[in-house]
Amino acid sequence: MKYIILFAALLPVIFLLYFINKKDSASPEPKGEIVRAVFYGVISIFLSLIISVPLLLLGVYVEQPTTILGAVSTAFLGAAIPEEVAKFFMLWLFLRNNKYFDERFDCIFYAVCVSMGFAALENVVYLFTNYNSWVSVGIMRALYSVPGHFCFGVLMGYYYSLSRFPQAGIGTSRAMALFFPILAHGIYDALLFMMQVNDMLAIILFILFMAFCRNIWNFAFQKIDELLKSDTEQRIDVNEEEA
Repeated sequence: MKYIILFAALLPVIFLLYFINKKDSASPEPKGEIVRAVFYGVISIFLSLIISVPLLLLGVYVEQPTTILGAVSTAFLGAAIPEEVAKFFMLWLFLRNNKYFDERFDCIFYAVCVSMGFAALENVVYLFTNYNSWVSVGIMRALYSVPGHFCFGVLMGYYYSLSRFPQAGIGTSRAMALFFPILAHGIYDALLFMMQVNDMLAIILFILFMAFCRNIWNFAFQKIDELLKSDTEQRIDVNEEEA
């Protein structure tokens, strides 16, 4: 049974890694670099705990919020900020002086790999700590939590790319590569936590949550296609110049 649970926890991560790798088929990354980036993501979960646990012990946020304000505080201070800061640091550590980091889409690709490493370990922990209800927990996390981390990774990678490869006169500071994933992650978790503390608003919050998930998923796909198109055009220009 343990192996089945482990497989169920890792399956959505494997699927999304396969998906993003297929998207990068025109200029694939080395398999060793993919594994290394995922491993960096696994490490990031321990780094996030170094940030979140002291805040919890200091009473900055609570694990089980009972108010709307508490839900928002826990979403951002207990999850979004520590987790995205940790992933951002590991992404920066991975990409600096990396000779394979030479195209815009590489930012998204490796940011997703880091996020999937984080999501993999997190998913394993959640399913094993909910042993008696692992099937329902696994399904919900496969549909929402893991794709959520995927989208946060796309956001981080997209804005990181704009700081490294400004295009069409559009640039941004690297801080935006941290700000937008934190914002998206915080809103995602806040809506979930608020549903748990306010039954009267639960239906409205659920509708907002579903709409948010759909919009961020669509936004992520748009940014993936945007950078893939930009890299393709860049290759064509280089080939024409060389010809």
